[in-house]
Amino acid sequence: MSAKVSAKTKPRAAARSPRAHQVLPHSDAIRIVPLHGTQERGRPSQEAETAAPAPAPHLTYRGGPLLASVQVFTIFWGRAWDGAQSGLVSKVNSFFDFVLTSPLIDQLAEYNVPAFKIVHGKRTGTVTVTAPLPHHSVSDAALQTFLKNEIANNAALPKPGPNTLYFIYTPPGVRVVQGGSASCQAFCGYHNDIGGKIFYAAMPFPGCTGCLGGMPTADALTGTSSHELCEAITDAIPGQGWYDDTHGEIGDICAWQFKTLGGFNVQLEWSNAAGKCI
Repeated sequence: MSAKVSAKTKPRAAARSPRAHQVLPHSDAIRIVPLHGTQERGRPSQEAETAAPAPAPHLTYRGGPLLASVQVFTIFWGRAWDGAQSGLVSKVNSFFDFVLTSPLIDQLAEYNVPAFKIVHGKRTGTVTVTAPLPHHSVSDAALQTFLKNEIANNAALPKPGPNTLYFIYTPPGVRVVQGGSASCQAFCGYHNDIGGKIFYAAMPFPGCTGCLGGMPTADALTGTSSHELCEAITDAIPGQGWYDDTHGEIGDICAWQFKTLGGFNVQLEWSNAAGKCI
């Protein structure tokens, strides 16, 4: 997903587009999933204790693109996905096959705008990439380079389109670094864009308690994936779609709140209409 309230003070990520920088000063905050429980850690500052209460969440539309009929393509990067983690590949792909035509997508229709009507999407394919292998630490810039190279040279990948969303899953033992922060240290996933034309979500393996949140690995992966999916649909270029300056994106407001849908663990998402996470 994009960012959580707890992530708002993180440094700005270099990968953001100039236009997005003008929209929001804390660009990291709108695209990462924070570790489980980070909102409750530490005592509030004196300023925070005396400040006025934060306004109630309410997303407003900033004029950017939505992924109206999202076309998800999953990329599993590393040998582990062909071996020990192969069962998770099937689980994640089955999750997308279900969720992209599920009530989770239906509830996003309240965020329709004249140029973009959110409807059911589909998973267009999957690939496991074992060459090149990821390093033990992968920056967001390296992740973007990998994705652009695969789009150019791997015939299995669809070309980018206005609704194409690539989900990139990295294997156990690989740390993803974005905006000066690292997976399993400060976040569990994020979504981003390349030049406003290529949309992707980075999904590090949940190999820590902060990204498992007490759940089985498969449930943690589908929960975080659903978070990023809904945020990418409603805020494809972070901060330029549906966003709340105080609380973040549609999933940030409801971080680590889940329900079971079609047998899969999915995160609740904020509803302006209901005034709550649903």
